[in-house]
Amino acid sequence: MANIFQNAASVWKEILSNTEKNRDLLSEVEKFARENLQPNTVVFGTSGWRGEIGTDFTFNNVRIVATAIVNMLKSNDESVMKAMGVSDFDEIKRRGVIVGHDNRFLGPDFARSVIGIFQKNGIKALYAGEAATPEFSAGIEMLNAACSVNLTPSHNPANYAGFKFNPADGGPAGSEITTKIEETANALMSSGVVMNEEPSVIEKVDLTDLYIKYITSKGTINLERIKKFISDSDITLCIDNVHGSTRGRAQKILGQCNKVVYLRTEDDYLFGGVAPEPSEKNMEGVDSVLKRSSSKFKLGVIMDPDGDRIRFSDGSMQIPMNYFGAMALHFLNVHKGIKGVVAKSVGTSNFVNAIAEKLGIPIKETKVGFKNFRPYLLSNSAERAIVAFEESDGISGYNNTLEKDALFGLLLSIEMMAVTGKNLSAYLKDIMDEFGYFYPDRAGITVDSSLVGEPLLKKLSAIKERFQKGVSVEIGGKSLTVKDLITVDGTKVVFDNGSWLMIRPSGTEPKVRFYIEARTEADKKSIFEAAEKMTREALS
Repeated sequence: MANIFQNAASVWKEILSNTEKNRDLLSEVEKFARENLQPNTVVFGTSGWRGEIGTDFTFNNVRIVATAIVNMLKSNDESVMKAMGVSDFDEIKRRGVIVGHDNRFLGPDFARSVIGIFQKNGIKALYAGEAATPEFSAGIEMLNAACSVNLTPSHNPANYAGFKFNPADGGPAGSEITTKIEETANALMSSGVVMNEEPSVIEKVDLTDLYIKYITSKGTINLERIKKFISDSDITLCIDNVHGSTRGRAQKILGQCNKVVYLRTEDDYLFGGVAPEPSEKNMEGVDSVLKRSSSKFKLGVIMDPDGDRIRFSDGSMQIPMNYFGAMALHFLNVHKGIKGVVAKSVGTSNFVNAIAEKLGIPIKETKVGFKNFRPYLLSNSAERAIVAFEESDGISGYNNTLEKDALFGLLLSIEMMAVTGKNLSAYLKDIMDEFGYFYPDRAGITVDSSLVGEPLLKKLSAIKERFQKGVSVEIGGKSLTVKDLITVDGTKVVFDNGSWLMIRPSGTEPKVRFYIEARTEADKKSIFEAAEKMTREALS
């Protein structure tokens, strides 16, 4: 069988064509992951380096990236140490690094390789095993560790693995750090170096216990109120872990309870053949459980494999982050009295803007990427976020992790029900009745591959020149006036009726992405058409 396959990519193609029939071929993937010494160009995107297992994410390449991190830290570069939140390499060795993984194929083995590199260089390494992304962030603070390595590609398909690096504040590494890692790793790659380090000892740490202590000490979430509500109420909770690293976490946080139904908790490196993301389609199992329930209160969630994304349902409607983030702001400010700003990525619904403006809360719109929320999530920030969220299902909040935190979202949603006495859709309707109705969506078009990168950026820049404030635009037979123009990430044109469209080029694919928001469901089509017309005119 081994002679059939020339590379890991061909094995993965066969596996993913029929995951039940071909899962035994994972042993072929492992062979390539261990024996393939081909270098790869390392790029840290908005959330780490990702690659296909056995193709570019190999044991040698993982060891090279870990070595690049060590070499960067050994240099004692002043800008790097400042971004890391430490004084020098000696402090890093003393405080140590937390290393763990999600439930991906070969995760424990990749982690051992990383630990081996750190130990070889005198850095204390703690092994977290299978753990969720927010647990690493909380664990860094609770253990006073210098940094963490989390081997996860988040919600990517089963053939991917990933490498997240977090400095001492627990947030995603900024460009001051990742650029240095890329430079050093790619120089090592080009030299053809081969590495083979294994750890001498494995010292384990339980990040879930630390996360519970972290949440309790921060006080934003009232864990006792949540437990009492579950115990005393007629409620059905359904939690879909999609075979990911969040499995077992809710049981430890909330305690064992027959009112909670857990889905997809078994080992499955292939995620049952689905893309393991908190999508509308993947919520079908949760919705089925809730619709069969006669309980007064219903709540269902789905979390991605590393626990940094979450989607909600109460059986009557699914609630994406565009809505839940706005609900979280209202709840934390109005019901819990937390003051501050709201931080949101520029492609996120303006529903939260309407709430914030009426409540007198400053709005901070950032580029896409959760790391851009760091200035508002730091405990010493002058402008602290009540809530920080992005439309792609990531959220954190006041006094919580600098990483996206699905467990925080789960606990917050239960406390919302406990305090308001309502299911999420009823609470959402109350807020929309007061602040207005908003209907977000997204789409896009493919463009010529020659335009990827700077050429596409240059052509699309014509949009912001043409659609300045005060310009009238005909959309769906209505004349709308440009109220605001936001260009922090692409071009976002906000109209006087509260609707908007954003046109943003993909950084890696020949595509232009459209993010839109209408004030009625019927108006979405015409706004998409306007976004496409603006784009094609700019490209021509």
